[in-house]
Amino acid sequence: MDRIDFIKAKRIVIKIGTNVLRSDEGNISLPRIYSFIEDIANLVKSGKEVIVITSGAVSMGKKRLGLDDTKGTALKQACAAIGQCKLMSVYENGFDTYGLTAAQILLTEDDFSIRERYLSLRTTFNKLLELGVIPIINQNDTVSILEITPRYIYENMQVCFSDNDKLSALVASELDADLLIILSDIDGLYSANPKTNPQAQLIKEVQEVDENILALASGASEGGRGGMETKLQAAQMVTGYGAKMLIANGKLPYIIKRIFAGEDLGTMFLPSDKNLSEKKRWIGYATNITGRITVNDGAKNALLHEEKSLLPIGILSVENTFHKGDVVSILDESNQEFARGIVNYDSESCKKVVGQHSDNIFQILGFKNYDAIITRDNITIL
Repeated sequence: MDRIDFIKAKRIVIKIGTNVLRSDEGNISLPRIYSFIEDIANLVKSGKEVIVITSGAVSMGKKRLGLDDTKGTALKQACAAIGQCKLMSVYENGFDTYGLTAAQILLTEDDFSIRERYLSLRTTFNKLLELGVIPIINQNDTVSILEITPRYIYENMQVCFSDNDKLSALVASELDADLLIILSDIDGLYSANPKTNPQAQLIKEVQEVDENILALASGASEGGRGGMETKLQAAQMVTGYGAKMLIANGKLPYIIKRIFAGEDLGTMFLPSDKNLSEKKRWIGYATNITGRITVNDGAKNALLHEEKSLLPIGILSVENTFHKGDVVSILDESNQEFARGIVNYDSESCKKVVGQHSDNIFQILGFKNYDAIITRDNITIL
């Protein structure tokens, strides 16, 4: 895609990573933050809507307290509480210089996973943008421990996000953004890890985030929580609903200005033609998952290729506890997740009708809500 066509966007989400905000000495680089603020202010004044996802609260709190490390969840949360105030004051004062208003929004997983809160948040975001306000978003590390200690996870739960890369993709999806820009400390996606392979080549354009592209990911960057893997997962989500994404090096001077001047920087991820609806996006990516339903090959084929509902006769097993209306993971016989959906029955009822014909549901349960465990309109193929 032509670079000028790629950057044509009305609503833009910009994610700024921890390592981008830090100087070579490990301190928060105020000149770099102010350069971002200047570039973003110019975008807003040109008529674009910009949402900022920012890291850096824990690092600023650590610096303010004079700490060498932040071992332990409680200490990280304390640093986040202190650092978030300082971080937000920088953005607020910076945008005020340009006559613009910033709004702080701190989010947890439940703000997305609970649909009523998700829809309420969407309304609030849209009103802020309508008022010309720049939302400044971060995960609420003071109350949520799933990002700052990602190994801590509720038993059997898959959370909708545990880092700001995925958070930025969820925000972009929720707000129907045209473009997500992830500013990292790397120039983009490479054919191999450039830190260990001098022959690695920068990939300028990605048509589809498939298994081959996902295989190029490496681990988390030093000081950050994500890495290329989470960025590619974000790209998969954003391009899946028909938007574009760019990974670029946020340490390059005036990177945002240069991107929108059409410079050939970073890796472009092109939109797919799936164009998932808002509800399908929420089912597939914005919910915390506890339940798991494993289906046979016939049911998998019906879901993937025939757009059928999931009937009890195609189910092999049901795991964990869930309620009617929850979103569950759908796995194949190889234990690979390939879809998610909203269940019409709770876990105990589902377990009782595994492998049964729909005509037998009433006889077994004493009631019958639907013929299907999950109706096709409530299934998202991943």
